[in-house]
Amino acid sequence: MKKVISTDKAPKAIGPYSQAIEANGTLYISGQIPINPTTGLIIEGGIVEQTTQVMENIGEILKTAGYSFKDVVKSTCLLSDMTNFQAMNEVYGKFYNENPPARAAYGVVKLPLGVLIEIETIAIK
Repeated sequence: MKKVISTDKAPKAIGPYSQAIEANGTLYISGQIPINPTTGLIIEGGIVEQTTQVMENIGEILKTAGYSFKDVVKSTCLLSDMTNFQAMNEVYGKFYNENPPARAAYGVVKLPLGVLIEIETIAIK
């Protein structure tokens, strides 16, 4: 059975999708961008600040669904500029300091609202 997961502690969807869907013990979190859920605005700063906000948003969705970063098995990171990879990687690693998930990282031409990073996440119980 499919269950829609939603929280006010992460940005509202900016299109026809859910923040996350849980199905058969697997949580699929839609790509998160660095929007402050309180203001609804993209946070100021560079890749470090934007990655931190994205990871905090993912953490709130995980928590709402009853999961944690330890349950994450796969992440996909989309970067508007691959020269930001190392700085993104340092922030990302702070959230997965033990048994990190599988991951792919891609450089893309453009991301929604001109952000520097978007991360989608899959977690399993």
